[in-house]
Order: sequence, then C-alpha cells, then structure tokens
Amino acid sequence: MGENMQDTMMFKKMEKEDLKPAKQILTEVYNALKEKGYNPISQIVGYLLSGDPAYITSFKGARNLIRKIERDELLEELIKSYLEKQ
Repeated sequence: MGENMQDTMMFKKMEKEDLKPAKQILTEVYNALKEKGYNPISQIVGYLLSGDPAYITSFKGARNLIRKIERDELLEELIKSYLEKQ
C-alpha cells in the first residue's frame, strides 16, 4: 500500500481461462456428493442459501472447488441452464 491512505489498490482478476466454468464445478461437486451417498441437490441448495461450505463434502476436493466461484455465479449458471431447456 502506498504512503497515502487515499490510494486505491488494484486487484488483478484471474483470467477466465484460468478458472473452471461454473457448469464443470457444479458437475464435479454433484458427482462427489452423490458418490459419498448424499442427496446432491439438497446439499448444493443448502450451500447456495447459507454460504456454509460444510454442506459440501471435502471428498475429491469438492468443498475447495465450489468455493472458487461466487454463489451468485453458480445461481446464474443454474438459472440460465434451466431456462434454456424450457
């Protein structure tokens, strides 16, 4: 940070190609939850509503994976996918 507290820090956003797409993340998390015997839909809904990553298993890195993308981006992907299939 600069000497002047009025300076604005710039945050370098990750490039899109560095990130897994939301659809791929949701699919991997869904599969990990299903493999562990959870109801994947209920668990993902719990996470999306609460923001609590404890709803997502750490199996196969699913918990870390889902936290790499904002919940609003996940919701956007879900809604877009649902409406496009109508």
